[in-house]
Amino acid sequence: MGNRADECGTDVEIYRKALTDTIHADTRTGAPEQLLDLLDHLGLERQEVRTAGPVYIWHEVPGHLDSEDQRHLASRAIPALLLAGYNVNCTSDVFDEAACQQAVHEIHSGQTRTAAQHPAPAAAPSPPPPRRTP
Repeated sequence: MGNRADECGTDVEIYRKALTDTIHADTRTGAPEQLLDLLDHLGLERQEVRTAGPVYIWHEVPGHLDSEDQRHLASRAIPALLLAGYNVNCTSDVFDEAACQQAVHEIHSGQTRTAAQHPAPAAAPSPPPPRRTP
């Protein structure tokens, strides 16, 4: 069982598995739980195979989605992964630029809205100088 993320030196490799319609998101061996949780949160389904040796973990785009929706979901995950600081590669047959750009727009809009709703707290006033008594 190969792991494309290890082979390519990335955190996540998104690609269509050969001879199938399944879109995979391979993570490097020993990927942090935060990365795996983020992929779960983004709508990809975690898969796991336990062996006597290593445990193989990868994610797949849900199979019940049609081909276009699968590509959209995979492509929309990329900006969030990049924003979280992960190195991501996606093959051209899976990548949907419009879906990716829409996700970028939504991230920027969400950040702007959040910043506007939660202004920075005002600085606390400095305490008065100590009083001296004669």
